[in-house]
Amino acid sequence: MKTRVASRAQESNTAEAEKYIKESERQWAESGASGDATVVERILADDYVGVDPDGNFYDKAKMVSGTREAPKEYVSSHLNEVKVRFYGDTAVAQGSESWVRRTKKLLRGRFVWTDTWIRRNGKWQIVAAEDLIAPEPSK
Repeated sequence: MKTRVASRAQESNTAEAEKYIKESERQWAESGASGDATVVERILADDYVGVDPDGNFYDKAKMVSGTREAPKEYVSSHLNEVKVRFYGDTAVAQGSESWVRRTKKLLRGRFVWTDTWIRRNGKWQIVAAEDLIAPEPSK
């Protein structure tokens, strides 16, 4: 009996964590056009390290400042999809987001990414991320 109760509680916690991670990923994608860095400050761990599409490493502070400046470059950005897999106190989120960038003419593109989340001190945060630029899928 205790095993079934513990299993249901774990499933409930996993479902809540998955919902939180997916919503946070959506908010992060949208922050690229809005410039709202509060979501980035909340979801990135202080020891966060990301890798941009050019292979450069960046930290949380650079991501926060870059998010604030992003509306100068991005017209829109939205989450297309995200899949989350759990491994104890670690989750791997993989997905994509589409964006429109300001250039001489509007440029459309897509980020495909992997974010590594950990639960630390009862809070889910991203500790590592890697992004690449991919063409939009043909319709």
